[in-house]
Amino acid sequence: MTTRYQDTSPVSTDPSQKTVAASRVRMNELVMPNDTNQLGNLMGGRLLHLMDICSAISAQRHCNRNVVTVSVDSVEFREAIRLGEVVVIEGEITRAFNTSMEVAIQVWAENLRAGTRRLCTTSYYTFVAVDADGNTVPVPPIIAETEFEKKRFEEATERRRIRLEMSKKSNI
Repeated sequence: MTTRYQDTSPVSTDPSQKTVAASRVRMNELVMPNDTNQLGNLMGGRLLHLMDICSAISAQRHCNRNVVTVSVDSVEFREAIRLGEVVVIEGEITRAFNTSMEVAIQVWAENLRAGTRRLCTTSYYTFVAVDADGNTVPVPPIIAETEFEKKRFEEATERRRIRLEMSKKSNI
């Protein structure tokens, strides 16, 4: 961390200040026995719950509204997260459309005793902003500053197109 929490700016409501960095969230959670399956690994449903919370906070930081989850891209559990490890979940807005926002999520496992960290999963969540009656409302644009953020911003249009196409195909 470069600054102490109390020295950081509060969440801005100014649309001209809505950068990717301002939407960034990092959550840490210690894996306890009731979070694990019989093999001592973090249960997938528990991890999805934590990922949803992290991405919702990121979306709310960006739009200053209540948000609801619309979709989650495929989630592949590449590495097991063990009892006693720390789950580090990082999320940030990659692109804001009219009423929706795409949030990139990365999940890491830290073994504090061994001093190691490994990437366990990545995913994209989509949220829409809603008013008090549950109606969708417009969200401010996101400002991509770094080359990486700009690249991901551009790629989000294709990811969105694929999501919408898949959604049409899966209507029951």
